[in-house]
Amino acid sequence: MDKRAEINEALKTAMREKDQMAVSTVRLIMAALKDRDITARGNGKAEGVSDNEILAMLQTMIKQRRESATIYCDAGREELAEREEAEIEVIQKFLPKQLSEEETLAAIDAIIGESGAQGIKDMGKVMGELKCKYAGQLDMGKVGGLVKQKLS
Repeated sequence: MDKRAEINEALKTAMREKDQMAVSTVRLIMAALKDRDITARGNGKAEGVSDNEILAMLQTMIKQRRESATIYCDAGREELAEREEAEIEVIQKFLPKQLSEEETLAAIDAIIGESGAQGIKDMGKVMGELKCKYAGQLDMGKVGGLVKQKLS
């Protein structure tokens, strides 16, 4: 099942179960997806964004919510932070299983070997390949430091 169908099915299920948090979060995902589709169609991609681009969008949404939750916690607004955390849980259901630390290091080594990366100047190439091959399975923020360390 492609990501669009999975998201639509999740909305129907959440509505049947009367899970308001899931309904509102899935609707936010659908709105963000629609915005990206409109932009993609304007750039000549008639079918809209790909599943990999959807996974990247979902990771961005999680990152935004983590940042918001931290800000809310620091401001003493626990109820708002809890809502952000609940939204993260719903969004994460659409992401594939995250790679373990060992699997992540193996993936980095494999991409460095395949691409022939020699030093830090090749970091962008390695990161691009990782993002493409392992969309949704890696936290690219953490991976950046590991790649930098390996290429130094």
